[in-house]
Amino acid sequence: MKLFTAKQLHEADQLTIKNQSLTSTELMERAGTLVFNQIHQRIQGAQMEIKIFCGIGNNGGDGLVIARHLLEHGYNVKAFVVNYSDKRSKDFLINYDRYKELTNKWPELLKSEDDFPVLTHNDFIVDAIFGIGLNRPLVPWVANLVKHINASRAFTLAIDVPSGLFVDEATKSLDEVIKANFTIAFQSAKLPFFLADTGAFVGDLDVIDIGLDRQYLMETPSQMQLINKAEAQQLYKPRHKFSHKGTFGHVLIIGGSYGKIGATVLATKACLKSGVGMVSAFIPRCGYQVLQTSVPEAMVFTDASDYELTDIDCPTDMTVIGFGIGAGTSDNTIQEFERLLEKTERPMVIDADGINMLSKKNELLQHIPKKSILTPHPKELKRLIGEWNDDFEMLAKAKSFSKKHDVILVCKNAHTISVYHDDIYINNTGNQGMATAGSGDTLTGMLSGLIAQDYDPVVAAVFGVYLHGAAGDIAVNRTGFQSLTASDLIDTLGMAYIDLFQQEAPQQQDA
Repeated sequence: MKLFTAKQLHEADQLTIKNQSLTSTELMERAGTLVFNQIHQRIQGAQMEIKIFCGIGNNGGDGLVIARHLLEHGYNVKAFVVNYSDKRSKDFLINYDRYKELTNKWPELLKSEDDFPVLTHNDFIVDAIFGIGLNRPLVPWVANLVKHINASRAFTLAIDVPSGLFVDEATKSLDEVIKANFTIAFQSAKLPFFLADTGAFVGDLDVIDIGLDRQYLMETPSQMQLINKAEAQQLYKPRHKFSHKGTFGHVLIIGGSYGKIGATVLATKACLKSGVGMVSAFIPRCGYQVLQTSVPEAMVFTDASDYELTDIDCPTDMTVIGFGIGAGTSDNTIQEFERLLEKTERPMVIDADGINMLSKKNELLQHIPKKSILTPHPKELKRLIGEWNDDFEMLAKAKSFSKKHDVILVCKNAHTISVYHDDIYINNTGNQGMATAGSGDTLTGMLSGLIAQDYDPVVAAVFGVYLHGAAGDIAVNRTGFQSLTASDLIDTLGMAYIDLFQQEAPQQQDA
């Protein structure tokens, strides 16, 4: 699914109005009616008080459409107009008049903190104050209104975006953003919905199709992609009936140190489960019996050292190398990593201590094979690209780093984002149970295995992250968040492949 900028969505609106012979008011009516239908279907006539806060632009107009339909269906509605400017959009004014024609309970005008209504946790609040066009901080009294709504702890539904949230740049004051329980977005999700700083403001998310121009949406390029099952299906490479293990490549996993052999075990197992033909592991000698016993399908090579990597001497005809899990960052190991980089031409997958070595000795970056995959968690990413003030700056720095070194950055987080040059791919699988030791080691093995199966490294990163998260979503249904382990991800990886092409179970409709 493409993610669009505010400018692109505005262009889509205008083209839709032109090509479908609509007025902008009719398009607003369509969008607002669809949101009303969602609310009506969910609350089924329940008689709580619904308080709708409307701005004076088009988002406020959407709110007035919703309010009018709720009134027409007998709901207890109270509308408020947040009068933060003397300017009003044309469609807001049209819907304001339509609302007044329906009821003598006209919207209450809010002009200062003295006008704030009493709110309780039993209210149902609809936030239609600001839309995707907001790009400057709120005036103080409106910022305090946002805080007043948040403090009520009432269930809050945001229309298109939570008010106060910027779409195309970092939000200046995060304490001035509506913290929604649910957001209904028009046509496309927005980038901030998936970033660590701002994602929590969105709550549960539903994206509704308001019928914007199909050709525009298909043909307009976007450098932001949200990866769901439909996108992942397009990345899958079917296996030919007459294939053999040599068809699917040979991965070499290099890592481990005394006390950290388990990381290499997890990566090796996950690599096998990803579908690779063969896996070998190169580890310190202390881990030989552990690995041979834990993963009998793998071949094992050992370093001369019992405790760390000091002399990486193994076959060089491997399809891909996964490096760094549990390796430590001793001077001897960094020296061996440098020697490995200098003689390796094929893309690698570099994780954990491999990334820490790159951070400690920056000159190693010039030797990384082109289109290698680096998989940092947030702290490791900061060591690579430097500190950032917000997630938009983080993405800008990640893009710059990717272009400079021609590598793929898999930035691990709640929504892992894969960055290659100016393109970003936002993963939409996974859950908080995956915040557990060894989860990243399994991902390293999976990505290595996919590249060995002749997936382009960018595709391997995007598809592998999707499968990793999907395995976590399957596993958590039987373990719960707290008890999910990295081994559970490996155990359910096969089910994630099966799930890729299973039809979704039909949703039960509310009575």
